[in-house]
Amino acid sequence: MSNLMSGAGILVECLLRENVECMFGYPGGVTLPFYDVLRDGKIKHYLVRHEQNACFAAEGYARSTGKVGVCCATSGPGATNLVTGLVDALMDSIPVVALTGQVSTRLIGSDAFQEADTFGITRSCTKHNFLVKTANDLPQAIHEAFYIAASGRPGPVLVDVPKDVFIGNTHYAPVSTIHLPGYKFSAEGHLGQIRRAAQMIWEAQRPVVYAGGGIIAANASGPLRELVEAVGSPTVCTLMGLGGLPSSHPDFISMPGMHGGYAANMALTHTDLIIALGVRFDDRVTGRLDAFAPHARVIHVDIDPVEIGKIRAADLPIVGDVGRVLEKLNQAAAELAPFQKERQAPSRRAWKEQIAAWKAEHPLVPPVSEDRILPQHLVAEVDRASGGQSIVCSDVGQHQMWAAQFIRFERPRLWINSGGLGSMGFGIPSAVGAQIANPGKRVFALVGDGGFQMSIPELSTIASNGLPIKIVVVNNGYLGMVRQWQELFYNNRLSSVTLDAFPDAAMLAAAYGFPGRTVEDPKELRGAMGEAVNHPGPYLLNVKVSAFESVYPIVPAGGAIHEMVLGPPRPAAV
Repeated sequence: MSNLMSGAGILVECLLRENVECMFGYPGGVTLPFYDVLRDGKIKHYLVRHEQNACFAAEGYARSTGKVGVCCATSGPGATNLVTGLVDALMDSIPVVALTGQVSTRLIGSDAFQEADTFGITRSCTKHNFLVKTANDLPQAIHEAFYIAASGRPGPVLVDVPKDVFIGNTHYAPVSTIHLPGYKFSAEGHLGQIRRAAQMIWEAQRPVVYAGGGIIAANASGPLRELVEAVGSPTVCTLMGLGGLPSSHPDFISMPGMHGGYAANMALTHTDLIIALGVRFDDRVTGRLDAFAPHARVIHVDIDPVEIGKIRAADLPIVGDVGRVLEKLNQAAAELAPFQKERQAPSRRAWKEQIAAWKAEHPLVPPVSEDRILPQHLVAEVDRASGGQSIVCSDVGQHQMWAAQFIRFERPRLWINSGGLGSMGFGIPSAVGAQIANPGKRVFALVGDGGFQMSIPELSTIASNGLPIKIVVVNNGYLGMVRQWQELFYNNRLSSVTLDAFPDAAMLAAAYGFPGRTVEDPKELRGAMGEAVNHPGPYLLNVKVSAFESVYPIVPAGGAIHEMVLGPPRPAAV
């Protein structure tokens, strides 16, 4: 039997049926009916201080749990402020449902107050979007939005709801069916292709597993580890794939690519088989494409058929959920192992010895100075405090790359960062979402002084909710990555990169009601980190680091990944 309800009430009921426990948002005139129903408290709403941060927080929630994150904004500027977050979620394949208000249907197209063509604006930055014209359409739209966001290759879905739909009354009937005739994806993978892949893996003498964010999205870290150990393949994990294989695993090399480890890039250059799992051959990994893995055949597994062959041709394509494909691949590889493992043992042993030699030749080791705090040293202290078990939410810039190089992640969903879009201001709001989703877990927000100042308002969200986030500011007084490129490739002509004003950390934190301090002496760093970590609530630790450190290795734009610059230029001999 259906009940007579307002559209706003129906929306809340639909969200409850999708097991939504919390959401992040910022109200406005059009969404007032929805917020009036939310006041009843069935769904916990977290008020952020900017709509962009609502989407980032929903991403933090989704990235750390695998569940769909939910955010909400009003019409016009509220909706347009979500756009950066939506593109961020689309680039990194994060399941988010965004709810936006819209002017009444009779006013759409009339340039009404706070009207924007949200449906049109977000068409290219969402996996799918809906404009709901009647309250009767809400249940189907919401149910399909959550299904689309979480299924296949995950991504953001937006539902735009006009004001008259919120306030109109209709009979509510729950919806459990999906009617999406144009939306299809293959999850299982072709069994014949999978068996051929197992044969190729055993035939290879120098295989490398190249694992990406698809491993995390598919919850496939277990099957990944099983494959790596069964066939004895060295493994690189992309920026989005870190934690897919534990950092301490003997077969894990490092992150590859522009700021990847020397051994990882050399392994990809000299491998004869790339086992590409949930990756898209991003330009930050491949470098100059015609020089990338020139001797390798490629097995490419991905849920999205568009990604296969888009950048690098696959010798063996497998379209499917990487977790399900790996389960079958592991079985097929195990069936061949009695005939192949011993025969390939000498070549696999020599290959691992070569990779170990590359690691020893140019190890990724954070430098330490006695008279100033180096940013790499600070990141190593975050690693020590984390022990490979804390959630680290990074902003974008040099510190993001140092974190990827030096922080251990022993499990998936501990490393939260803006990978594809590289959105500054991401670190703190994503930490808000991650902390709310994981109340018993330690969460670090590792941010630069640039990104921090893009998201200062969320200190209010942290304080008002008592979130025990440890905010660590890597403060070098510059937009560090931009400065590094200007120094290396623009004759050191520094332009608009100096951040010469920064708030007093202790006073700023105190203004929001929690402690903070600034550290400059390397002898005080460990104690200050301990103080931050042991404090039961939020803490702001501003660490002034050496201003002119650069991230190495670096592959210059247009370079091949084996053409790494391994350190700063040496002064010319006199």
